[in-house]
Amino acid sequence: MTAKKRRNEADTTLAGLHQLLRDVFFRRRRFYYHIFPLVSALAGCVFVCFVALFLLLSSPVIHRDQLHLTLFHGGTSRDQGIEDVTNSGLELKSSFDVSESEKRFVRDVWVTDQSSFFYGCSNASKKFTPAAEKTDPDRYLLITTSGGLNQQRTGITDAVVAAYILNATLVVPKLDQNSFWKDSSNFAEIFNVDWFIKYLSKDVQIVKKLPIKVGKPLTPHSMRVPRKCNPECYETHVLPVLKKKHAVRLGKFDYRLSNKLTTDLQKLRCRVNYHALKFTDEINEMGKILVERMRKKSKHFIALHLRFEPDMLAFSGCYYGGGEVERQELGEIRKRWKSLHASNPDKERRQGRCPLTPKEVALMLRGLGFESDVHLYVASGEVYGGEKTLAPLKAMFPNFHTKETLASREELAPFSSFSSRMAALDFIVCDESNVFVTNNNGNMAKILAGRRRYFGHKPTIRPNTKKLYRLFTDRHNMTWQQFSSKVQAYQVGFMGEPNEVKPGRGEFHENPSACICEDSNSNESGNPSVVNKIHDNHRDNVKESNNNLINEQARTEEEQDWTGLEFLEIVGDLGEKRLGSITDSDVGVQAKTEGTELEELFSD
Repeated sequence: MTAKKRRNEADTTLAGLHQLLRDVFFRRRRFYYHIFPLVSALAGCVFVCFVALFLLLSSPVIHRDQLHLTLFHGGTSRDQGIEDVTNSGLELKSSFDVSESEKRFVRDVWVTDQSSFFYGCSNASKKFTPAAEKTDPDRYLLITTSGGLNQQRTGITDAVVAAYILNATLVVPKLDQNSFWKDSSNFAEIFNVDWFIKYLSKDVQIVKKLPIKVGKPLTPHSMRVPRKCNPECYETHVLPVLKKKHAVRLGKFDYRLSNKLTTDLQKLRCRVNYHALKFTDEINEMGKILVERMRKKSKHFIALHLRFEPDMLAFSGCYYGGGEVERQELGEIRKRWKSLHASNPDKERRQGRCPLTPKEVALMLRGLGFESDVHLYVASGEVYGGEKTLAPLKAMFPNFHTKETLASREELAPFSSFSSRMAALDFIVCDESNVFVTNNNGNMAKILAGRRRYFGHKPTIRPNTKKLYRLFTDRHNMTWQQFSSKVQAYQVGFMGEPNEVKPGRGEFHENPSACICEDSNSNESGNPSVVNKIHDNHRDNVKESNNNLINEQARTEEEQDWTGLEFLEIVGDLGEKRLGSITDSDVGVQAKTEGTELEELFSD
């Protein structure tokens, strides 16, 4: 009995244990049955949230100022991966947020540092012999200018100095009416001729036409002088002919006088350029109307000489991403100039010889601290690519104005058929602007840069294209603040500040250092001139930029003449030596009818 009882108890225990194990198994099964869907749901939610967060961070809402357009027909090497948002309507995927530039800058973007310590000074010294004492009554100098309005202006300015060197009476210059610009205007239709003669009467005698000798007018002897001809060159090669013939006409007269002259001759240049050459009353009045209308819109405004016309792009040899269509279009234009060198677009861009696109100009200005509410006056002809090319500039600066938007057709009618008169209106507005921005280094840019230095160093921005090119290429790999900081650093020395360029360096019309005096109050407490303290609020960037500026200033005068796009002039001028020494073959060349030459296109 005892053994049987033990077996029954054992069986009962095993049965209970078996039942217990079954209960545990089924309970866990029910637990996993309920918990697994819950865990799966939570994991799914986490995954969805992660994906949503990733998409949110990589696709910011696009602002109006973030519009990035492909310039013409396709993608560009400068804008790889950028979509044409105007056509596709897709949002741009980039962390480069231009809207961040709305933050206020500490620096006053409308003022040139230390400009109050400098002023224009062009009065003659006591050593300067007046015209009445030195003019020979049997010597008459005539000149024929070349190019557009501002290239002609350089010729007129230098012609007065050449007449002074030769002790000759100057006949009112004849303007170029046959060049690329095809403007039939004469001197008196653009400039106030009576004021010109009167203002310079103590410096050089000027008459409106050659006098009659022995019953008939003098017949001038035509000849040419090389570029950068110095006073000794004129005295050696022109004066003997002038003494014999009594009247000499110098053809294609632009940049025919040396950059380096005595201080009194440089100051004479300034008296001609900044005081004697005034536009006609008709041009001045219309120009003032345009300026007043800009002032009514805003206390401050920027004037931009965009110079992004098809001829300029073809002339530069640069490429802007328009594919085969662009190459063919600009290539056809380039064929006009048989002596134009074969282009290497990548090399031109690396060396800073390509005009900025309208979009790049806008990015530069925003990087410098100009906000989207700024009013922008644009001096430009037909822009290559039309409205599509201008769209990014207008998106970042919607207050966009031109002569045509400020004035009616009726108001512009007296000027619209004459390129030089239209250019004169742009010249006036650009000169009166608070900030002038030039997109090339042509004659208008140089003349206005020098003029704005002479009359108070108003800010004049010249893009540091060599540095900015690399920055624009890499801009999507940095934040807007990093980009803006680099723009400001690279532009130190390119903003029209006093003493940016060492006296005597660069083209005189751009840097009239002999005609700019410094107020003695600028040297306070015996300290060095305060103009060396450029942009103190950007100290961290100044060291690198100043090194670049020193390198720029260390170049020779000849090398400086090649800055921007100016280097292209060497291939024109019918083989004349752009920078070389004077040789017998360079002087005394008989004037002859010539086709359009390269610098005529480049001039304005």
